[in-house]
Amino acid sequence: MSESSLALAGHSGHAADANDTLRRLAQTIAARRGADPASSYVAKLLSRAPDAALKKVGEEAAEFIMACKDAELDDSAEDRARVVAEAADVWFHMLVAMSRYQLSGSDVLAELARREGLSGIAEKAARPDASPEVGD
Repeated sequence: MSESSLALAGHSGHAADANDTLRRLAQTIAARRGADPASSYVAKLLSRAPDAALKKVGEEAAEFIMACKDAELDDSAEDRARVVAEAADVWFHMLVAMSRYQLSGSDVLAELARREGLSGIAEKAARPDASPEVGD
């Protein structure tokens, strides 16, 4: 198992743990959907859907980018930990946003599994909306 797979899988090194974590997060998000927004952060985001959750995804993605940039300058354990923490924030807020559309992390994992082994260039070119990305 690669180092990145181990990181995704959690401490025990089992890929199933990642699915379990995503499943538990989905259950927690679903349970908080109807909670009082004054007492639940997830309920607060979902009560202002879709804009609040989507805005947080963007904010957290920007923080992730800055953490990566900082890690380029000073590759310390602290910087790497910040990259992981910011990535977790992005993932969490994406899961909250996706829950509005009855989607979960398992759906993303299924899509990643579908793409596994495909050339990224070929896969992108095969998409119906294949438009050049920034930097292409």
